[in-house]
Amino acid sequence: MSQIGRPKAENPKDIRFSIRLDAETEKALVKYCYKHNITKGEAVRQGINLLLQQKK
Repeated sequence: MSQIGRPKAENPKDIRFSIRLDAETEKALVKYCYKHNITKGEAVRQGINLLLQQKK
């Protein structure tokens, strides 16, 4: 019998994180996400990875 539902993600994103942004920064983030066709969460993850790579 096959399983019902979506397959489990390889790297599930089950940790929630909340930040506060000023209106100008949020507007820039939304514009960036629209231009690159990504979600706000993905943009933040990419930004964190960029920062971590610079530290090496």
